[in-house]
This record gives sequence, structure tokens and C-alpha cells, in this order.
Amino acid sequence: MSNSDIQENSHRNEREDNQKKNAYKSGFVTLIGRPNVGKSTLMNRLIGQKIAITSNKPQTTRGRIRTVLTLEEGQIVFLDTPGIHKSRNKLGEYMVNVAEHTMGEADVILWLVEPTDYIGAGERHIIEELKHVKVPVILVINKTDTVKKDEVLRFIDVYRKELEFQEIVPVSALRGQNTEELVKCIFRYLPEGPAFYDEDTITDQPMRQIAAEMIREKALRLLEEEIPHGIAVSIESMKERGRICHIDAVIVCEKESHKGIIIGRGGQMLKKIGSAARREIEKTLEMQVNLKLWVKVKKDWRDSDCLMKNFGYDQKDISGS
Repeated sequence: MSNSDIQENSHRNEREDNQKKNAYKSGFVTLIGRPNVGKSTLMNRLIGQKIAITSNKPQTTRGRIRTVLTLEEGQIVFLDTPGIHKSRNKLGEYMVNVAEHTMGEADVILWLVEPTDYIGAGERHIIEELKHVKVPVILVINKTDTVKKDEVLRFIDVYRKELEFQEIVPVSALRGQNTEELVKCIFRYLPEGPAFYDEDTITDQPMRQIAAEMIREKALRLLEEEIPHGIAVSIESMKERGRICHIDAVIVCEKESHKGIIIGRGGQMLKKIGSAARREIEKTLEMQVNLKLWVKVKKDWRDSDCLMKNFGYDQKDISGS
């Protein structure tokens, strides 16, 4: 082989290496974990916008929420899922089915855990599920701002012995600590391919659904402990007239006693929920909102296939969504 051939091969290899480095990547990344580990907070942080609702109460997320992060190097489609937990009703079964089914659709799985060296029964169940997946799994130790730095190394060591992870990344979704490194880490394992969505797309969730979830979030934050798990929100009407969006919505609960608490003395609690939700929706829509709320009782709706379907929780949609 002549010197010129060697030089040409060297240049060709260099070009191919550069093409690999600059190749556009895209794929689906599922966030899984126990309830209240911060999946929605992390997803909102990564995309730079609030789409998924958050609260300090477990099982806030009920369905799969799809959001999109588009950068120069590629596009990540995040799939936020309900917390994996022991279900006590048909709604709970639906939530767990969503989470576990979505694992099979991902190119990369992010498993979020608390910063602790205790691995409970819930985490053990997830570990067994992850043993059967054939895609890269990245362990994300969230809420690291709540512990000392030297403790995190111990937590990493404990989980490393349980499963072979592609990466283990400690982050604080709330503070935004190390989240940029997590994005870089995700791109290492995504396949090459074109974007799935336009670069301006943040989510494929319809605005009606986002508005309903924002109302439910404010109820979650303002109501007593036992009530939020038994409520749903239905948008009855959503119309823009001029520069004002008029929304009629119903908060559904399971008991008459809960209805009274949601409304509050003189309607004060319902007004608080409505005012807080209206401000949130206005930020998202970037326009004035006229929000009207009502409260209805649908006894044991979480165990009714028909009512669950009416509120958007349909078991048949899981495999096709």
C-alpha cells in the first residue's frame, strides 16, 4: 500500500469518526420508579417547561405523559409514567399497567430512586422487572440535595450490586443539579435516526388534558390527605372568544363529605383551587382565562371501567397509545 493510500484511509477513518460524533440521534426514554421519587419534576426540568403536574403526595401522575427535548445533537422523547405501587382499585391497576407497558417501548430507561441504601419491596419488584428488559437502563439517584455528598457514593455502591446499569447518575431535579450531565448520558445510548416531532414541539398532550391536570394539581396541593386520590377533573367546555379562553370544568369526587370539603365554607376552597389553576393555565396559554368550576359526586368511580374511561383512564388505550 502506497503512502497516498495510507493517507487517504486515515482521512476516511477520520471523516467516519466525525460523522459518528455528529450523527443525529433520537429515541424514547421512559422514566420509572416508585411514587413520589420526582419523575415529573425531573422531566419538567429536562425539557425546561412545566407539563407534568407535581405535588408532595404519591401517585400524582396517573397516565403516560409524553414530552419532547430537541437539541442540536438529537431529540429525546420522554415518557413520564405513574409510580409503580401495589394497586388497590382499577385506577391503580391502570396506572401500574401504564408504567410497566411503557418500559417495553423505550430505547432507554431511567429508573429514579431516593437517596438511600435501603432497598424496599417496591424497588425489589422493579429490579425483577428490569432484569427482563433489553435496552440500556440508567439509574438516577434523585434528591441528592437532601443528603451529604459522601453518602451518595454509598448509595451508588448498594444499587450497583443489584443490577448491571449502563450508568448511575446522581441528580437533584428540584435544584437542577447534574441534569445536563444526565442528558449527555442519555444521548450516548440513543440510536441514530430522524426527529419524531417538529423542533418546536414540547408535548403531544392536548391542551384540554393539560388544563384538567393543572386543576387537579392545585386540588392535590390544597386538599386534605385522604381526598386527592379520589378526585378526577373533566373539562366540559374550552373555547377561545377574542383574547379570553373560557373553561368549564368539573371536579369529581367519590363521597358527599368530600364534596363539602372541596367546596369549603362559603365556597372558599373551590375559589382557591380555581384561582391557583387559572393563573397556571394563563401562563401556559399566554392569554386571559375565565375558569368556572363545579363539583360532582361519582361514588367509587375508581372501580368503574365506564367512569374511568370517561375521565381518560382506559385500559384498552395502553397498548395502542
